[in-house]
Amino acid sequence: MTKRIFRSICLVAIAVFLASVTLFLCVLYDYFGNVQQNGLKTQTELAAQGVEAVGAEYFEGLITKDYRISWISADGKVLYDSEANSSEMENHLEREEIKEALESGYGESSRYSATLMERTLYSAKRLSDGTVVRLSVAQSTLLMLLLGMMQPLVVIILIAIVLSMFLASRLSKKIVKPLNSLDLDDPLSNEGYDELSPLLRRIDTQQRQIKNQADELRKRQEEFEAVTENMSEGIVVLNTKGMILSINRAAEKLFDTSHDCVGQHMLSVNRSAEISDLLSQIEKGVRAERTLELKGRKYRLDISPVSEDEKVTGAVLLMLDVTEKEQAEQMRREFTANVSHELKTPLHTIAGCAELLENGMVRPEDTARFYSQISNETARMISLVEDIIRLSHLDEGAEDMKRERVDLYELADQTVKSLSREAENVGVSVSIEGENAVVVGVPQLLESIVYNLTDNAIKYNRQGGTVNVSVERLSDSVCLSVADTGIGIPSEHRERIFERFYRVDKSRSKELGGTGLGLSIVKHAARLHNAKIELQSVEGEGTTVKVTFPTAEDK
Repeated sequence: MTKRIFRSICLVAIAVFLASVTLFLCVLYDYFGNVQQNGLKTQTELAAQGVEAVGAEYFEGLITKDYRISWISADGKVLYDSEANSSEMENHLEREEIKEALESGYGESSRYSATLMERTLYSAKRLSDGTVVRLSVAQSTLLMLLLGMMQPLVVIILIAIVLSMFLASRLSKKIVKPLNSLDLDDPLSNEGYDELSPLLRRIDTQQRQIKNQADELRKRQEEFEAVTENMSEGIVVLNTKGMILSINRAAEKLFDTSHDCVGQHMLSVNRSAEISDLLSQIEKGVRAERTLELKGRKYRLDISPVSEDEKVTGAVLLMLDVTEKEQAEQMRREFTANVSHELKTPLHTIAGCAELLENGMVRPEDTARFYSQISNETARMISLVEDIIRLSHLDEGAEDMKRERVDLYELADQTVKSLSREAENVGVSVSIEGENAVVVGVPQLLESIVYNLTDNAIKYNRQGGTVNVSVERLSDSVCLSVADTGIGIPSEHRERIFERFYRVDKSRSKELGGTGLGLSIVKHAARLHNAKIELQSVEGEGTTVKVTFPTAEDK
């Protein structure tokens, strides 16, 4: 702004100066022209009086430095001329000043010579004898006058320009100084030009509006961050070019980045084909979903466009962990397939035996064996269906089951006694030790935990093996432990033995009549009692399963 004011003042000053000089020269030129014309008239009067007095002798020895004098007869013939041979000159009767002098006694005129670039002034006086005395003088034109004064004029112009620049610089700084010292944080406190008052009031009003809007935006930003930062789902806000505008903590962890990625392109954070495909949908304004695996878990990426006035202004990328969901879906499919398989096998056996009996294709001495097989397979199906119903009940939370104070040691002792005959049949000894310990829980579920663990320890034991059940009361919990000296569990199977229908040795499990749901029931029942399960096993040496319950006082 200072430069513009400086240039404006300089141009105005120089323009005014040049206009003044031009006007002054014109006035001066006109003034001196009149003075020169009057002087010429006076000289003409004097010359006329001299010729009247002495006649032609007046011109003898006459010296004219700046003036040209001529004596012309009444018929226009030049009788004398101070600069040319009068006999060779043309008739002057038609000259303006001669014609006017002959008519009125005095005449004057001026003529411009483009060749000489000068103007000649003429003054003529009629004498008593009818002759005319004429004087002329050369007058330079305004352009010649300007050229003649060029040197001093250039000096004056240069001085004027320097002075104008100096004054313009001082004046521009003085004008701008109040503007530069304005306090825009408090516009109404400024004392300056009155013309700035409307602007300052407008600025003050707009600043208040901007402050209110900024406070509102900051409040919304804080609310947005408070919500998104505590979400387990990842959220990334993008513009139409795929640049990151905002990212929450969960998304930063998933992409192994920091908050410094704000302002960068999304592909600089993750260059997967799924992300690239989703970004291509932003400008189209199309909602899209993709599945991406990150850190060994599966996430569903959902990108939704953000529109304003029917124009896409950005998008929100939401990342949901669907690992458990997909695992549950996979388990559901496996469970359905396993149930179908487990039910189909005994049903085929029962149907086959029944068909053979019905058609009389069984020898009388084998009839009892076929009936026994039908009975065993039916019992296996009933057990399987009961386990499935019990497991489904546990999945629903078993909220209809009543919780009571249960002495876990007494419950374990009763269970061990109920399985003692089965243990004797396979040559396994079962013992129980410990102390009375009360927990709060569902008696049926607690019994199923002890029963399934002890039953498995007996079934998967060896001839002459042992099973030891113990109940120990700790400071803040009760620990149920079932240890056997059986076949053990290979390390690669230990993580999955609590899954439904999972068997380490499928052929032996079916031979022993297992449904594959016992340990899954144990896991779900323990979860409903906030209990913790620990498994220790050495292949070929035995297995120990510990279930730790909170004490009744803690409940």
